[in-house]
Amino acid sequence: QVQLVESGGGLVQHGGSLRLSCAASGGGFRPYTVTWFRQVPGQDRVFVTSITGTSSGSSGNTHYIESVKDRFTISRDNAKNTVYLQMNSLKSDDTAVYYCAARMGDVKAEPNMYDSWGQGTQVTVSS
Repeated sequence: QVQLVESGGGLVQHGGSLRLSCAASGGGFRPYTVTWFRQVPGQDRVFVTSITGTSSGSSGNTHYIESVKDRFTISRDNAKNTVYLQMNSLKSDDTAVYYCAARMGDVKAEPNMYDSWGQGTQVTVSS
């Protein structure tokens, strides 16, 4: 299993941008599908976006929930063992703790299908 560390969260005004990073260590990163989830207090952790790894059979495919399409972009740099989440046009509804998670194989929306998790990074969007 890889170990994951998120960074890049913070406080931003409505309409602003942030870039989150998910850095992996402890193993080959290229095969892993990596997903960003987010969670607000009292609610379940929910799928936001994902990018597939080589173990999925088709590396680099991306998936987004409807509410972030055209605003968020996920990408990966396998040479740096890092996945990025560029978030633009941020809204108050985007306020949450963002977690990255990794698994072998294809994308899954269920958090319990992921083996490795980061500690989370807080994103707060002020109105």
